Amino acid sequence: MPTPTRRRVLQAGAGLAAAPALASAAEPAPDPYAALGLPRVINAVGTVTALGGSVMPPEVVAAWAEAARRFVDLGALHDKVGARVAKLLGTEAACVTTGAAGALTLGAAAAVTRGDPKLIAKLPDTAGARNEIVIQKAHRSCYDNQLTAVGAKLVEVETAADVAKAVSDRTALLFFMNVASAAGKLPRDEWGALARRHKVPALIDAAADVPPVARVAEYAKLGFDLIALSGGKAMRGPNDTGLLLGSADLIAAAKRNANPNCGTIGRALKVGKEDMVALWAAVERFAKIDPDAERKELERRIAVIEAAVKNLPVECARITPEIANHYPHLQIAWDEKRLRVSPGTVTKALADGDPSVRIGRVSGTGDKGILFAVHTLQDGEAEQVARAVARILGDAGKLK
Repeated sequence: MPTPTRRRVLQAGAGLAAAPALASAAEPAPDPYAALGLPRVINAVGTVTALGGSVMPPEVVAAWAEAARRFVDLGALHDKVGARVAKLLGTEAACVTTGAAGALTLGAAAAVTRGDPKLIAKLPDTAGARNEIVIQKAHRSCYDNQLTAVGAKLVEVETAADVAKAVSDRTALLFFMNVASAAGKLPRDEWGALARRHKVPALIDAAADVPPVARVAEYAKLGFDLIALSGGKAMRGPNDTGLLLGSADLIAAAKRNANPNCGTIGRALKVGKEDMVALWAAVERFAKIDPDAERKELERRIAVIEAAVKNLPVECARITPEIANHYPHLQIAWDEKRLRVSPGTVTKALADGDPSVRIGRVSGTGDKGILFAVHTLQDGEAEQVARAVARILGDAGKLK
């Protein structure tokens, strides 16, 4: 083997540098999913994680790509983006997280440690720290793990009297699951007031609760010190992003528990420079959207589907959930004695089509018939959905 020389090293380096250029000569697949043999999906469910959240607008994609072209001090970027986003959404401070789920974990870590370096280094060992999180029994969910991951214990309550008994010098946080608001005995405003009365921070999971943009600032005014939002749903940032917003001291504590700091519970919840910049661009865009123009377009898409089934024995209703997914949806229902097909069968037939049309239910829309979200449809897809559902229901109408 020849002895390495400066010349050989430089030649090897030049070859490596040329490799990407040579590789880029091949045209990338126009549809990477098709190249992998995956069917085309039309998302009429909504901004669900299982289907990729949302589709980033061109300006967000451009911001992501531009951020990928150079290096930056990640900590400084985190601070600058957080400051811009907080100003846009009306809170003291903010930080970009790995989805709303990541925001819950960092919010809990902030409340438990309050930024204390010794406690941060010990998590999930919470000995000597405030390690209890008070939660309404009706607000328990599959996201509990994001809170308990930091070593916290959940304490269930149902009434204000229960809260008074539960709060102690071990209480780190009062947690509120906004989408489950109606299921609990204590409404959002009362929960925020209880947190202030007992001088304990409150965290609200409001993952899918925008639009409207003003809701974020409203939650802060109600007494919520921390607000967890998804960045990849209505705001249309990268699907793996979220936001933790709220008081400056707790956001600072959350950052100390997060990447790029080593020896922290949040080191694995890494947010890249590209995602930070893309989410900032998404929030800038989202804050400027004309809600009236947006609603007009969504109503137009609904009308396209309604028109396709108008001659069938079905009932159409427009539903807008009050809290999460606050967009107009279309519900189509029918008497199964007249139209001999079940909602489940129609749902499967739509999913099995080409393209695959996915539908589902979101909180606040009941379980009658089938439901279509239209805010996740792309250009021309409302017409495709209309043709597919009209064909399936029309075929069912021919059955005796």
